[in-house]
Amino acid sequence: MATAMRTATTVAAAGPRGLRSLFSTLSTNFPFPSPSANQPQRPQAEPSTNLFVSGLSKRTTDEGLRECFAKFGEVVHARVVKDRASGWSKGFGFVRYTTLEGAAAGIEGMDGKFLDGWVIFAEYARPRDAAPPPPPPSYGNNQYGQQ
Repeated sequence: MATAMRTATTVAAAGPRGLRSLFSTLSTNFPFPSPSANQPQRPQAEPSTNLFVSGLSKRTTDEGLRECFAKFGEVVHARVVKDRASGWSKGFGFVRYTTLEGAAAGIEGMDGKFLDGWVIFAEYARPRDAAPPPPPPSYGNNQYGQQ
């Protein structure tokens, strides 16, 4: 029994083979891909005076968002995006500063900080993608080929 144990210890210590290589972080042949390897990196937005703020509490108001970000520069506009039907916050909003310096200070000062008990994230807002063209108008009920 002692010889079998000594042999197993010698094999395990000899190098990254078997289960040791599977669990070794130094192994180059790790069988599972890293999470970041499959996901394309999101391009960074160009610096602008408009910030996108995510992670907002349902209780956060436009005024509360403005007050929080006004500590870092002059805020032109602060808006929490709300659901049209319920009127509740969707959890994100936008803050617009007068200067790029104010926007940069707002990101630096509020990214990863607490607001109304929730951790929020601030980054430069990305421009909207072009809206898809509207569908062609349909006249009457032509679903079954009837005229």
